[in-house]
Amino acid sequence: MFTTDTHIDLTARRFIDRTLPKPDWTHEAHFAVALYLLKREGATAFAVMPGLIRAYNEATGVENSDTEGYHDTITRASLMAADHCAKAHPEGTALHLVLADLMRSKYGRSGWLLEHWTKACLFSVAARRSWVAPDLKPLAFEQDADGSAIA
Repeated sequence: MFTTDTHIDLTARRFIDRTLPKPDWTHEAHFAVALYLLKREGATAFAVMPGLIRAYNEATGVENSDTEGYHDTITRASLMAADHCAKAHPEGTALHLVLADLMRSKYGRSGWLLEHWTKACLFSVAARRSWVAPDLKPLAFEQDADGSAIA
């Protein structure tokens, strides 16, 4: 549980420099790092996060392949969810408070993506390699998969 912004910052820096222990790379840690990057990079986080995850996976012995490791659709959808939650708070809200709200929301449940994608679609090679739009119901977020706003 992340109870301070300092804890989020430390986790994000350790993820970025690939010293975060693998057991600490949890569902909540993914969102903590996403919020950290979104705060510091804005929409550029959508371009930065994939490379960081791939590099972290390699550093921790996880192969990035068609069956394991980096998953583009899950990463981009999760970044959109984190961005959506962050924008629902007043500017300057502490990240750990945003993260706590996010984790209490439906996005805090690891299965939330299956409300939007079938398992066959979400876990396809195509969805792992690049963004695949939901095949069940659209996301409520007003963004493209690259983080840019939809007009």
